[in-house]
Amino acid sequence: MSEAEPRMLYLTRGDVATVGGDHSELYVAALHKALVAHAEGRTAQPLKPYLRVGEGHIADRIIAMPAYVGDPGMSGLKWIGSKHDNPEHGRERASAIIVLNDPATNYPVAILEGSLISAWRTAAVTCLAVRHLARRDFTDVALIGCGVIGRTQITALLEQFPQIRTVHAYDVRPEAAQALAERIGDRVRVAPSAEDAVRAGDVVVPCTVTDRPYIEFSWLKPGTFLANVSIMDTHKDVFLGADKVIVDDWDQSNREKKIINQLVLEGSFSRERLHAELGEVLAGTRPGRETDDEIILLNPMGMAVEDIACAAEVYQRAKAQGVGTWLSLY
Repeated sequence: MSEAEPRMLYLTRGDVATVGGDHSELYVAALHKALVAHAEGRTAQPLKPYLRVGEGHIADRIIAMPAYVGDPGMSGLKWIGSKHDNPEHGRERASAIIVLNDPATNYPVAILEGSLISAWRTAAVTCLAVRHLARRDFTDVALIGCGVIGRTQITALLEQFPQIRTVHAYDVRPEAAQALAERIGDRVRVAPSAEDAVRAGDVVVPCTVTDRPYIEFSWLKPGTFLANVSIMDTHKDVFLGADKVIVDDWDQSNREKKIINQLVLEGSFSRERLHAELGEVLAGTRPGRETDDEIILLNPMGMAVEDIACAAEVYQRAKAQGVGTWLSLY
């Protein structure tokens, strides 16, 4: 194969893990740069379309997520599918591939298994947000939903914040919370209800597939930081009662009849009421937490910019370490 012949690097989930894609460090570093670049206008990111067939569950969809990230200079697409009942058939709920393209030619240069990257980048966004939006002395985390996303969130938080003393874990399937406790150890307390877990948390992280809000503002103690990872878990009064509401991207958040979109359509929330996008906080152009008693809500819809930035870092590491399989396009 000549060097001029177009080819791309194929990376399996195992390959991604081999170069550090199963720990938080890679993602936290890559995402800090990417979110600041997004805040500074050095990215391109069309609104992601949702492919749905029929009137299924809210988690039954395939999403196309294209983006360009100026640093490290990479274009790409995450194509992620989800079926809420996949676990009942022995499969993970979500599956994904990521295609990377060289902006100089727009030729594809890599294809990566994307669900591992997707889970870890989601967790790393929470970690970055916790650095700036949680109380510095926080010790307790509430986790609602103990599946792949929830387990990754807690693993990343424990890696990044060794001061965590207790994880209050709840799942509608008690065996999932118990499995998390057995996996992580005595820092996990299996909570009897979502309310019990949330009330105990300094940092609250819902990771469910619910389509009905259940977290009430009255459950949140002063100083709580709520990372609303699965988007539909919080009642409207949480958005209206929080001292600060932050999103990753306003345009991505204000659509698809999510809670923010519902509030905007009702006339009770707006871009002007939003405190900041997360990249603005990371860049220092908007403040993060300013007092210990603020209740702060992050509503992270998930951005293609994040996936492409992280996949680009995995790709560069794989090339440098000789990991993966080269495929000819022709």
